[in-house]
Amino acid sequence: MAKIAVEKPFDDVKEAMEEKGHQVDLVESDQELTGYDLGVIRVQNDGDNDLYDFPVVSIEGMSIDEVVERVSDYVEKMK
Repeated sequence: MAKIAVEKPFDDVKEAMEEKGHQVDLVESDQELTGYDLGVIRVQNDGDNDLYDFPVVSIEGMSIDEVVERVSDYVEKMK
């Protein structure tokens, strides 16, 4: 099971991913994204691409279902 961090205040995204069986924690900011397999953040800037050593999904412009689908795609690729 992938360990996923979701940036606050996206409780609805956290709950939707937990319903899919993922282990999910809420974090205060993208600065706390260490020790996870995948992160879900508000916005990913172009300069942020090298900050993480794991996949990061930006919520910007996506519905909850789209975020969950994107996360599920990444988790499947990790297997």
